[in-house]
Amino acid sequence: MENSQKIIIEGITPDGHSFRPADWAERMCGSLSTFRDRRMAYSPLLKPMTLNGIKCVIVDSTLEQEHPAVYAYALEFAKENQLKIRPE
Repeated sequence: MENSQKIIIEGITPDGHSFRPADWAERMCGSLSTFRDRRMAYSPLLKPMTLNGIKCVIVDSTLEQEHPAVYAYALEFAKENQLKIRPE
């Protein structure tokens, strides 16, 4: 994963509002999460984050090889909901 690149999906709609539901990023990332010591741990390949007050999902490019269906779903979800996709 050293040479992997990251994509950021920003939870902001084209009209400038926060995407709803508010926990969309956590829901999306939950598909690859695990539980350790009764706590959820997100995968480093797909993790929620808040950047400048905006809910985002950080997608590591390695996800495309390791979990192609999850990678395709994340990008298709962003496109269908007109969320901004940009490199990190």
